[in-house]
Amino acid sequence: MGLNTVRFNQSDSSTDREFSRRWSLSLAVMVYVALLRGINVGGKNKVDMRQLKATVEEVGLTEVSTYINSGNVVFKSSSRNRAELVARLEAAIKESFGFPVSVLLRDRAAMQKVAKALPNGWTNDDVMRCDVLFLWRDFDRASIIDDLPIRPEIEDVFYVPGAVIWRVDRVNQMKSRLSRVVGTPLYKGMTIRNCNTVRKLVEMMEAVH
Repeated sequence: MGLNTVRFNQSDSSTDREFSRRWSLSLAVMVYVALLRGINVGGKNKVDMRQLKATVEEVGLTEVSTYINSGNVVFKSSSRNRAELVARLEAAIKESFGFPVSVLLRDRAAMQKVAKALPNGWTNDDVMRCDVLFLWRDFDRASIIDDLPIRPEIEDVFYVPGAVIWRVDRVNQMKSRLSRVVGTPLYKGMTIRNCNTVRKLVEMMEAVH
């Protein structure tokens, strides 16, 4: 009888620990970056970063910071419902600026994996161009490489979950055919940041506690 009682208590204790673990995870604050697509390009879809920061704060998100005009917003949220967060952000941005903007959301862990995958010698400078093509879910697959007009003799490209990483020497940039994806459905399923921006965003995200 006593042995059975001990087993019951141990099982009960294990259940409590698992409940506590899940409860703690549910309360943990997540750090995200919102990547806005197609803003401040060629004088179109102008989005002021100060106004964008205020707009995101009005949604109820905290520790909001922006980085350069391509539309990158780091923030904290207790929500793990990414679809709901994206919907809130897109609605708020449309109301604030008067036009729709697609938002791609990545959490800190996902961004860290992309940054870690970047070879140390790959940079975006006068000698080399290196971009990260962040993919929406419908295009997020390893075989996406086959849909890119890559010239392997002059450029390097590989897939990581959620993105494609591409680099070319500046001397060969005009020979690259990657720009041919502009205007295609695939192009509309991605938003592009150079590797320097990606590394900086990860740095910003890691600084949020």
